[in-house]
Amino acid sequence: MITRLAELIAELKAAGDPERAANLAWFFQTGKGGYGEGDRFLGIRVPVQRKIARRFSDLQLADIEQLLASPIHEHRFTAAEILVAQYERGTPLAQRKIFRFYIRQAKRFNNWDLVDTSAPYIVGSHLAARPRGLLRQLAHSKNVWERRIAIVSTLSFIKQKQIEDTFAIAEVLLTDEHALIHKAVGWALREAGIVSRPKLLQFLGAHYEEMPRTALRYAIEHLPAAHRKRVLKGEFT
Repeated sequence: MITRLAELIAELKAAGDPERAANLAWFFQTGKGGYGEGDRFLGIRVPVQRKIARRFSDLQLADIEQLLASPIHEHRFTAAEILVAQYERGTPLAQRKIFRFYIRQAKRFNNWDLVDTSAPYIVGSHLAARPRGLLRQLAHSKNVWERRIAIVSTLSFIKQKQIEDTFAIAEVLLTDEHALIHKAVGWALREAGIVSRPKLLQFLGAHYEEMPRTALRYAIEHLPAAHRKRVLKGEFT
């Protein structure tokens, strides 16, 4: 009898598009030296993957673990979507189990879209009313995806008008060498700035010299054009 996991894998394969797969491989920099080196694609649009994930939202964690171990990007993305669905509808006990599973498997969420579609909704949601020291540990990880999980997870707190953790994690990551971290830091700071522009400008003024320009440009996207020009020159008054 065909298993649920085998059924899911077959459905994903059938939904693939080789031409789109080639484009995605280029977009996600899967060539030698790229951040997605070695990643393989079936070529499935995100809405289709999410629709399939909803139909298999009852998948067992052991099967999800196999998906996360797959070299195929859409397998891991679908696994992330299923985990989010299970977390959102789960009991407190089930949510704790999923959160712990996610942290153990963190390195498997090894591309920016895998992190962004899952970390705020599992890690951020779980830590919303709990101590958040784990995020600082992840921010100091040698693994770029764990570092991205640390900052992206704080987007969940920002929705609750809690922005101090975003600034704290951003400060840890300011000297990070990876462009994907620069972008994530800038993104989170931009959202924190929507909650409090004065606190954002205070942070940017304090760290202007050390902040990567990419992070700075992302952080000030919501400011009026004239204000952005002044900030880029280091003028914060």
